[in-house]
Amino acid sequence: MSTSRHPIALRLEQRVGSATKLLATVMVLPLIDGIFPALVVAGVLTTATGVIETGILIFGGSATAAVILAEMDGSRRQMAGSVLLIGAIVIPLAALEAAFAPTFRGFLNLPVFERFAGLVILTIAAKTASSEIGEYLPSPGVIISLGLVASFEPSGFAIRASPEYVLNGAAAAGVGVAFALSIALLSPHLRGRVDIDRFRFGSAVALGVLALPILLGPFDLMQTEAPIALAVLGVTTLFAYDPNAGPADGPAGDGVGDDGDDPDAGAGDDADGTSDVDGAGDDESDVEQSEPPLDAPTAPGPIVDDDVAVLANGGDPSTASDDGDGTDPFADDDSRAPWL
Repeated sequence: MSTSRHPIALRLEQRVGSATKLLATVMVLPLIDGIFPALVVAGVLTTATGVIETGILIFGGSATAAVILAEMDGSRRQMAGSVLLIGAIVIPLAALEAAFAPTFRGFLNLPVFERFAGLVILTIAAKTASSEIGEYLPSPGVIISLGLVASFEPSGFAIRASPEYVLNGAAAAGVGVAFALSIALLSPHLRGRVDIDRFRFGSAVALGVLALPILLGPFDLMQTEAPIALAVLGVTTLFAYDPNAGPADGPAGDGVGDDGDDPDAGAGDDADGTSDVDGAGDDESDVEQSEPPLDAPTAPGPIVDDDVAVLANGGDPSTASDDGDGTDPFADDDSRAPWL
């Protein structure tokens, strides 16, 4: 698996600490920096497609998938419990913020504010795709604040409420929680098979597609209810998923055969992975042949006498030299030549 090393994600991880806190921060962040309220006020959640796209891309997306796959550990039940606990916080907060959307829509110039809302999504997409570009872009909170100032109309201020906005806001957050829960339950299969960086870049493209209809609203361009952003995210998922890749390696030392205690190992295998000569055990005598005892009978050695070598090669016996001990090596009574 390719673990995402996005600089923004790394800085956030260093500040937050544990993986559960990091996941909670990632999923609550759209409620804090104003992205989700801006989408609600802009009217993105008025359709079922907008609810699903907002839930997956804003509350879910590449950041949520990366935290679950690359940072969280434990069993699937533990990870699912953490996601549900975070969802119990995110869903009520999303419903509460969505409840104030009609009030904001009353004292804002919606065509102007919608352009800023689309610009916020496009900025987040750029930051997600490239950290270098994101360093030069303002934060989402700054853009939303400028949009509030530019579109503020105090004459239309009135307290309003609508159950539809509350339900749509809670549904969008619920879709994001369901997305995170599905990633947590499938994490043993997805780890090592999903390229996080490729999925992150595709999510950035999907966010950009989601922002275009809002930005180009006055020009009546890309005004369609077709889930184009979801289609882009689906294609991204196909490209980021490799079914032939193996699962990520577990912690060192927990594999079978790591410490020589593999019950399936052959009887003749030593702890160092080498097989014995006779397959009987780990004794050093099985690996190296022992020297024969001193009193053991030895096989006849090679013929080393130069004179006998001359005869063996078809030479003239008369040319054989004496051995220096005063005896003829080719004499009949010579015990050293019993074969003659």
